[in-house]
Amino acid sequence: MGDGWEGDGVKSKIKSQKEKVKIQKIKTKKMQIRFQNSPKETSQMNTQQQRDNFLIQNLMVPGSIQLTYSHYDRMIVGGVVPVGTSIGLPNEGELKANFFLERRELGIINVGGKGSVTADGVVYEIEKLEAVYLGKGTKEVSFSSNAADAPAMFYILSVPAHHTYPNKKMTKAEAVPVNLGDISTSNKRTIYKYIHNDGIESCQLVMGLTVLDEGSVWNSVPPHTHTRRMEAYFYFDLHETQRVMHFMGEPQETRHLVVANNEAIISPPWSMHFGVGTANYGFIWGMAGENKEFTDMDPVPVATIK
Repeated sequence: MGDGWEGDGVKSKIKSQKEKVKIQKIKTKKMQIRFQNSPKETSQMNTQQQRDNFLIQNLMVPGSIQLTYSHYDRMIVGGVVPVGTSIGLPNEGELKANFFLERRELGIINVGGKGSVTADGVVYEIEKLEAVYLGKGTKEVSFSSNAADAPAMFYILSVPAHHTYPNKKMTKAEAVPVNLGDISTSNKRTIYKYIHNDGIESCQLVMGLTVLDEGSVWNSVPPHTHTRRMEAYFYFDLHETQRVMHFMGEPQETRHLVVANNEAIISPPWSMHFGVGTANYGFIWGMAGENKEFTDMDPVPVATIK
């Protein structure tokens, strides 16, 4: 066990000035801004308009960091793929802050090769499907891969924070896996909860992931809404020839988005969400809003959906 937090009795690696690697200065696309959309507006969108507003593509670009700022609960969705050298977390002008996490917290899950996250000199080694939480006030953050030919792929979520909680790492085993669903309904899956009320402490971020068994393709069953929280879905480990049909919209006014591997969905608080793939896959879920109760949801019976 280990979370890399000093004072927890866990070994920490502190980089000296001589050991610090040069952080890669990268040319990356300016952080995208996505404004909110009403249910009525969304119901009138064509396919491309829906994709432009709710689908986030090109998140995992080798050698870069990609960020999208959603005005739903001011969540930032991002992807970082370090190749060769480390990539630092930039201070985006849109935040009007002295540094990225001055008034924010950050959740990180690796979906690629082995890598590390360095936060104010403390190094967190992170393998695939392990998580790191960084609290408000962390000034310097960088991401590295152990091998350029098998780079780490860090999926990140950041939301505003009003209190500082300890930086912490959690392994997949420590996330206390929960098995749900059944092969007979094609939704047998394992849930790993990292940042939530009974896991890593945070101000308002809730984050974890779900892995579907081979032969299972449905996620988030039963479909549901939670008007108290927005949510973001990131689909990974989906073969390049396969796709996920992500359903959204009001329960009686549904829409769908066709999603490829390593793409994310912004799910408004008023929107129902669930999906089905043409093969099994994994997805990271993250929420922010009124509370941190993982079970706070309003189910939508499948037979009532239109």
